[in-house]
Amino acid sequence: MHQRTMHRRSPLGRPRGGRALPVVASLLAAALLLGACGGGSAGTGANGGKAGGGAASAPVELTVIAGWAGAEQSQFMPVLKEAEKKLGIKITYRIYRAEDLANVLPPQFQAQQAPGDVIFMWDWWVKQNHQYAEDLTDIWQPQASQFTVPAAEVDGRVYALPYDMNVKPGFWYRKSFFEKNGLQPPKTWDEFLALLEKISKIPGVRKPIVSGDGTGWPLTDETEHFLITFGGPELQKDLIAGRVKWTAPRVRDIFQSRLIPVLQYSSAPIEWTQAIDLWWNGQYALYFMGNWITGMVKDPNDLGFFPLPGAKGIVGATDYLFVPKYGAHVAEAKKLAAFLISREGQALRVRQGGGKLSPRRDVPLDQAPAVDRMVAEQIKGMEILPDLDDSIGGDWQRLFWDQLKLLWVQPSSLDRVLRTLEQAREQQSTSGK
Repeated sequence: MHQRTMHRRSPLGRPRGGRALPVVASLLAAALLLGACGGGSAGTGANGGKAGGGAASAPVELTVIAGWAGAEQSQFMPVLKEAEKKLGIKITYRIYRAEDLANVLPPQFQAQQAPGDVIFMWDWWVKQNHQYAEDLTDIWQPQASQFTVPAAEVDGRVYALPYDMNVKPGFWYRKSFFEKNGLQPPKTWDEFLALLEKISKIPGVRKPIVSGDGTGWPLTDETEHFLITFGGPELQKDLIAGRVKWTAPRVRDIFQSRLIPVLQYSSAPIEWTQAIDLWWNGQYALYFMGNWITGMVKDPNDLGFFPLPGAKGIVGATDYLFVPKYGAHVAEAKKLAAFLISREGQALRVRQGGGKLSPRRDVPLDQAPAVDRMVAEQIKGMEILPDLDDSIGGDWQRLFWDQLKLLWVQPSSLDRVLRTLEQAREQQSTSGK
């Protein structure tokens, strides 16, 4: 089996974009509602699922919602096109970030409306709101043994299915930049610091490391990599489970003696897709990012990466999909969900590249582009770990993003940041939110 075993996602969306302000959430809710009423999905109330709709010969139209835009959207569309042919349906794709959906879906569901027929969302969120999701146990059980990650279950029933997997393997660089400047990936911590110092003296380089921003999630990915490298994979698991406090001396020491010294070589947070351009153009030399970056650069063959020396684990992230109860075509939506997680659907997605690895064991790695195979080879033997903030979720996740942005620009705030994170973690554990 390939080396990618694990957990959750992220992603979804790669979580990307700022926390929704109330007015933005309201506008988005209105847009979703209009789309639901005017489009092919939604709005028939509970136990929807009326097949067809409209003229007898007209194909069913489904709406798929996910957070992928740009290159990621382009890589996903061939899968939806194939599904249209296989299932004899029409599919409309809409882009909404998971952060925004988390605000607007609950009121729509309470009104028995659904903006989409298949929606990609965080697994923890679907679990918390499983009363609005279709039971997908019958789809999952026959092929569960082929998956390296679990479905999202509540009381033994499945409500969300794993679709794809990304990993966050380390600092990316351009091979051509390293060759031009006589640089080598570091093998020790001291070599890493020496590399940053050497890069800082290259003319035209603003900072050795560019720090991506969105809602703040790129900073959490980098922070988790430091925690895993210097605290071991168990520390990541213990922080997720609440068995170790954020104010614990060994946690503080990793921040103080490892992460903060690196911040002097790092930029202030920059919108993460803009940061890719600046890094690719040589204004920065290193970028900590997930392997989806392989689908977002002009020449993936010029990419190299290295984890922090000594790392024995990396974070993997899975995107999950679910079928809302209130779609107009629930039966067809379930067929689409089944196709998306099938061996055929998964192999098709992997072949599109962009760092998407399949969570299925029976999708061979040789289906992936060369750069994705390079990543898989380089992380072989490492433990794939759950994404920390995705796993904890809730209000704490957004607080984590915000506090790290503060730390990045004001390292002296470390103790206040750690106290804030611990207090909120304890409060969320008590309240369950």
